[in-house]
Amino acid sequence: MDVEAAKLIGAGLATLGFVGPGIGIGILGAGAMTSIGRNPEAAGSITTNMILAIAFAEALGIYAFIIAVILLFVV
Repeated sequence: MDVEAAKLIGAGLATLGFVGPGIGIGILGAGAMTSIGRNPEAAGSITTNMILAIAFAEALGIYAFIIAVILLFVV
């Protein structure tokens, strides 16, 4: 197999790492909205925790992006 083709296939497979954080962020948002709907007084606390959890989930997507770029340009 050609090295350039292997790099492109590897980078494409690395982008599958975007799927998990996308699903996780959607679930987090839906759960937060449900919680705020049930207890509006706790909206500030729920929102703070939701944003923190989304940041951690988003970091995984960024790691996958960095791996894909490394595979394309460095290897």
